[in-house]
Amino acid sequence: MTANPLLADWTTPFELPPFDAIEPAHFEEAFDISMKEARQESDAIADQEATPTFENTIAALEKSGKQLTRVARTFFNLTGADTNEAIQKIERDIAPKLAKHSSDMLLNAKLFARISALWDQREALDLGEEEEKVLERYYKMFQRAGAGLDESGKTRMAELSQRLATLGTSFSQNVLKDEATYQLVLESDKDRAGLPDFLLTAAAEAAKERDLDGKHVITLSRSSIEPFLQFSTNRRLREEAFKAWSARGENGGDTDNQDIIKETLLLRSEKAKMLGFADFASFKLDDTMAKAPENVRELLTKVWQPAVTQARDEEAKLAEMAQSDGDNHVIEAWDWRFYSERVRKAEHDLDEAELKPYLQLDNIIQAAFDTASRLFGLSFKELEGLPVYHPDVRVFEVNDRHGNHVGLFLGDYFARSSKRSGAWMSGFRSQHKTDGDVTPIIVNVMNFSKGAPGEASLLTFDDARTLFHEFGHALHGLLSNVTYPMISGTSVARDFVELPSQLYEHWLSEPEVLSKFAVHYKTGEPMPQALLKKLLAAANFNQGFATVEYTASALVDLELHLLDDPKDIDIADFEKRELDKIGMPHAITMRHRVPHFQHVFSGDGYSAGYYSYMWSEVMDADAFEAFKEAGDVFDPETAEKLLKFIYSAGGRPDPEETYVSFRGRAPKIDALLEKRGFAA
Repeated sequence: MTANPLLADWTTPFELPPFDAIEPAHFEEAFDISMKEARQESDAIADQEATPTFENTIAALEKSGKQLTRVARTFFNLTGADTNEAIQKIERDIAPKLAKHSSDMLLNAKLFARISALWDQREALDLGEEEEKVLERYYKMFQRAGAGLDESGKTRMAELSQRLATLGTSFSQNVLKDEATYQLVLESDKDRAGLPDFLLTAAAEAAKERDLDGKHVITLSRSSIEPFLQFSTNRRLREEAFKAWSARGENGGDTDNQDIIKETLLLRSEKAKMLGFADFASFKLDDTMAKAPENVRELLTKVWQPAVTQARDEEAKLAEMAQSDGDNHVIEAWDWRFYSERVRKAEHDLDEAELKPYLQLDNIIQAAFDTASRLFGLSFKELEGLPVYHPDVRVFEVNDRHGNHVGLFLGDYFARSSKRSGAWMSGFRSQHKTDGDVTPIIVNVMNFSKGAPGEASLLTFDDARTLFHEFGHALHGLLSNVTYPMISGTSVARDFVELPSQLYEHWLSEPEVLSKFAVHYKTGEPMPQALLKKLLAAANFNQGFATVEYTASALVDLELHLLDDPKDIDIADFEKRELDKIGMPHAITMRHRVPHFQHVFSGDGYSAGYYSYMWSEVMDADAFEAFKEAGDVFDPETAEKLLKFIYSAGGRPDPEETYVSFRGRAPKIDALLEKRGFAA
């Protein structure tokens, strides 16, 4: 093997990872060496004899472990976006090793003593706002990792962390394997009945990628399965495809996640109790805006009741539509999207096949860029010939209004079997100023269906909204303007982090954005005003369904992590009982059923935290009203406040205080209810 490029200086443009030189085997050596180096650096900080100061302890920790951070960011971006068997094996091996490395630092008594000494005298240290926040984050991070426990407690806490890391990795890989191995081959005209041209084109491309040239394949990527469920007139195949989608992670055999979930819940509960909390939800929420489980349940319940009422009205319309077609069966989960599309056509004279030709991927990307330009003065220039991890990845240089370099933005838009499902923002490098002015390298990863060679890739309106959502996250990373990595970009409270992303979605639905960028992929003609009006008028169509499938997932996530003793839990039975308890409509399933709920069980990022999207939505719906009140959705003064208090501030300010600084008051739930069509 050649010299390890991960350990060398990166001389690539903008110091991008040298993807063209990296092989999976390089990661094993790079992790071993960089973990050892990072350990030596943190031990040196802990063992120094000098009296603790912010500079020799906290700032020193912020500057340590650079090589490990660089290697880990590169690796874990690949595990999600372009994995293979070699990378997955390394991921299984490295997860517990990294957890042990983290525990060794976080449970280092000397290091915690230095941080505690600074925390105890924080008011006398005369620290700036950023330094105060970074010290607070370090103190809480060590405390919540178990640094205050006795030696036996620390040993057990380290064991829990390592085992949970292994379980999270296995969970994620199992879901990916279920998704990658499933394919619904459409063999006959009957199998393809009702499918529009855009879906047939995408299905042909998916077949070609699986060496099934000349056939059509539906995959479990949301951009493939959802339109199939919308348009297929073959009810038997809709049922088959939906059940496969719904059953990811619970098919028995090597990829079944139910035992993993049970053990994860048990270990999380043990961890929370060791740290003095009644349950894992209370532990997790203690460090968020919500603070406590009862506050989360109160919000979700306020939305649940009007959502269920509306969903039942929607279901009645679906049944009526089915009966008018001579179909007298009960509406099932695999029927909802199909009849919903029919009802939307009847009520609003609108269907996805009519919309999609106007929603070209390239144009929606430009719409997102143009919105950022008008709000924040950014410009985007596509760069060719740079090293990327997959040929589909596109690279853009981002500059500010004065032409200064802000960062790099990578867009990875198309579904493939080496990529996990969903959409996300991540970073190969975060903005900070501890080593000069370090600019960010941010990536958005999507799972859109690719058009045929030479043809435009077309999006659904939900796809376009997802693109704007993730680009909102990207801007949160790109526009960050802080000193310390600990509080850079999206390093904020989990129930605040969705504010910049969900707020950004609002601009997609503005007529002046759509009228400019929603143009027909063949004729170049803008979307007709009549169609645009129908699209906006139908904004809340099927909102009962959408809210119910999300809120049910958030409530089940919360209840799972409130369990006192989950050792005897039957996952399928628990899910059913909880849904029965809240009155889940028969024909709607959770947006993410527990066996494939990656937000919650692929690591603990959104564990007891899936509610965060709705918590942030209370703010985003209210925040966009500030632009409406200004009489201009691109009002410069409001945009400047948005940049200052939300997009550039990272985790420096308190989230509640910074929202009030932007808006002039606390958010109100009324805007959320109105946005979803539930206002009285």
